[in-house]
Amino acid sequence: MAGKAKSEGGILETVKTVFWALVIAGIFRTLFFQPFWIPSESMKDTLLIGDFLFVNKMAYGYSKYSCPFALCPISGRIFASEPERGDVVVFRHPGNGSDFIKRLIGLPGDTVQMKAGILYINGQEVPQRPDGIFEEVFEPQGPMRNRPACQNGAVGEGAMCQKSRAIETLPNGVKHSVLNIRDNGPGDNTEVFTVPPDHYFFMGDNRDNSADSRFSVAAGGVGMLPAEYLIGRADRIIFSSAGSRMWYFWTWRADRFFKAVE
Repeated sequence: MAGKAKSEGGILETVKTVFWALVIAGIFRTLFFQPFWIPSESMKDTLLIGDFLFVNKMAYGYSKYSCPFALCPISGRIFASEPERGDVVVFRHPGNGSDFIKRLIGLPGDTVQMKAGILYINGQEVPQRPDGIFEEVFEPQGPMRNRPACQNGAVGEGAMCQKSRAIETLPNGVKHSVLNIRDNGPGDNTEVFTVPPDHYFFMGDNRDNSADSRFSVAAGGVGMLPAEYLIGRADRIIFSSAGSRMWYFWTWRADRFFKAVE
């Protein structure tokens, strides 16, 4: 009987340990970091399909989208610090409710415009420096098995898909790469957007393949994003899988382990 009681006590302790481990993990995920797996090519070549990262939910404080429990506000943010131009940010899409990741380009009060594929902020051209060619194999990518768009035309399966790359320098000195697929694409020439108070303007680094703030929510884009939709900042890639499932370890990209998001 004593042995049976001891065995039952050991099982109970194991269950309690697992329970509290799950509770702590849930709190950690809710309040501090959220995992995010890159599903699309809108942020290439900064982020590739299959990059796995943790989103820093403390970077901008908490809102109803970064902290859904009752301890968080119904609207607005608490303990907020201001996002900075050039941050790579995860946010809740205001139309379909999914999580998006883009680069912060326009702050409240800014004007933003694209002319002939060049970004203008507050009437000033944002300089770009050519930086060679981004190459990848034309083949299905990620769980959605989408094939990349190529600047060098319709290439065959297994051929090299190319995009022009440039280094863009934002007004605050942040440098990041941008890709170009075609000239005079749908987002290459826009009206002048004025960012309202408590809103932000986002763009993808893969400029010709990104549904972002250049397009309205009704047109499938993001529009001007209210601050309360921010979830957090992407700081570092944990690992990256080139396969259709992230646990296919033989497809992991060794050069992207713990790579900083720039």
